[in-house]
Amino acid sequence: MKKLLLLSICFFSILNYSQTVGLQQHDAGSLDDGYVLFAPNTSTTTYLINKCGKQVKTWPSTYKTGQSCYLLSDGTLLRTGNTNNATFTAGGTGGIVQKIDWNGNVTWSYTVSDATKCQHHDVKALPNGNVLIISWELKTNTQAIANGRNPTLVPTTLWSEQILEVQPSGTSGGTIVWEWHLWDHLIQDYDASKSNFGVVSSNPKLLNINYGATATTADWIHMNAIDYNPTLDQIVVSSHNLNEIWIIDHSTTTAQAASHSGGNSGNGGDFIYRWGNPAAYNNGTTTDKKLFGQHNVRWIEPGLPFENQIMIFNNGLNRTGGNYSTVEIINPPVNGNNYTATLPYLPTTTSWNYNYGNPNNYYAMNISGAQQLSNGNVLLCNGPSGIFTEVTTNGTQVWKYTNPVNTTGIISQGTTPTMSNVFRCTYYPTTYSGFAGHTLTAGNTIESSNTVSASCNLILNSNEFDIDKINITIYPNPASNFITIQTDLIETDLNVDLIDELGKVVKSSKILQGSTLSIIETDAIYNGIYFVKISNATNSKSFKVIINK
Repeated sequence: MKKLLLLSICFFSILNYSQTVGLQQHDAGSLDDGYVLFAPNTSTTTYLINKCGKQVKTWPSTYKTGQSCYLLSDGTLLRTGNTNNATFTAGGTGGIVQKIDWNGNVTWSYTVSDATKCQHHDVKALPNGNVLIISWELKTNTQAIANGRNPTLVPTTLWSEQILEVQPSGTSGGTIVWEWHLWDHLIQDYDASKSNFGVVSSNPKLLNINYGATATTADWIHMNAIDYNPTLDQIVVSSHNLNEIWIIDHSTTTAQAASHSGGNSGNGGDFIYRWGNPAAYNNGTTTDKKLFGQHNVRWIEPGLPFENQIMIFNNGLNRTGGNYSTVEIINPPVNGNNYTATLPYLPTTTSWNYNYGNPNNYYAMNISGAQQLSNGNVLLCNGPSGIFTEVTTNGTQVWKYTNPVNTTGIISQGTTPTMSNVFRCTYYPTTYSGFAGHTLTAGNTIESSNTVSASCNLILNSNEFDIDKINITIYPNPASNFITIQTDLIETDLNVDLIDELGKVVKSSKILQGSTLSIIETDAIYNGIYFVKISNATNSKSFKVIINK
């Protein structure tokens, strides 16, 4: 089925704050065109909209969202669901991870939800098809005290954290092929009789079991985000309650991940980097704190501005100087498979910061996220209010959309939205491989009416050249040094793009009019799954290829 490329005819700035939900601002010349995916926290439906605020696709579910959702490279929706676990009742509870195909069929479900564990907040799809899952892990107060927790600062149960890598099988099965447990990487200076007793300030790769401890808080860590760097083979997570991000080595075996040695870093499952709150490892005070209840830590993909650096949505809850949110990019000092061991961990300043000092009066006390776009803009999600905005590098707002779905259903235009919170929204470019083979047609707005969206019509290009009518052969597949694209004799130029699983174009070429051949060299490209996209101004066709050198 051919994919039609949509061309915006909104060549002027549309701004209308009388619209209470849906699209409120659209500065066409300043936007990174594409699509935005989001799942309202109170709904069982996931939405894909275009930048004019019109529905392109929806996926129904029997579960309200368990927070995160993603569109995979094959067009499948990866979505968490809330199973209403009776033991783990804190914010962000999930319990089930599902894959839903383009037609709305659940093709895979995996449950992590019982009296001892529960998936929550976020998941991450890996290039090998496996899924990383954050899960709470129940510990008794007896276990906590045995590991050096101050007995006056321990509740009846304590929730630790684990990361499970699940290899999907069948429609509801999976094998845990790798796992990491925070409980294996603790230190304390309270009880000298325990084996993990030590000097906290000299052991920053371990977590002080007594930091942030109270006798009433079971959800001690509250991880709320996970991301994976395939080049480094490392995982980054965010601890909301300890105001830190941590990086661990994924190249370990499960046995090594439970130890303090092994893997590319040589550190086993210990932290190889942490940032945000030096007081957590006795290398600073409250004045040195950088993060305040942060969310959505993520590496910026190669090829984008600030590539390979780390973006964080710093919510600013209980921030020194007042509550306000910032989006920050930091450049950790990577040293091979490790990080420069300067304490407290560097950097001391950010590479880029949105809203420092609160000039935009911007605050989201919880959930929320941010994403770097290819044109330098940044997409923001103010989670509690359900407001998505796009800002330029200098912080100028060029797009605004308010989620029109809350606990009662779809909000009427003109009504002040309440309870329209969204954990996160994610942008996908028009070239994203997950759209290959699917028609993306803009329908109506989610809400009943929107004058801004009505002024932001989309039309189809009238060029009738149909790629589906020509024969295309891609070889060799798998490829090592080159990929050959061969076609019939063509009457117009064709664009050839090699696209990775994140939707980024890594190489491009052309098949010129009157020619039949194009060759893409792949010597310098990492092994993995890619897509060759053949396109003109009207439509495109994509082919899955594997590079294995």
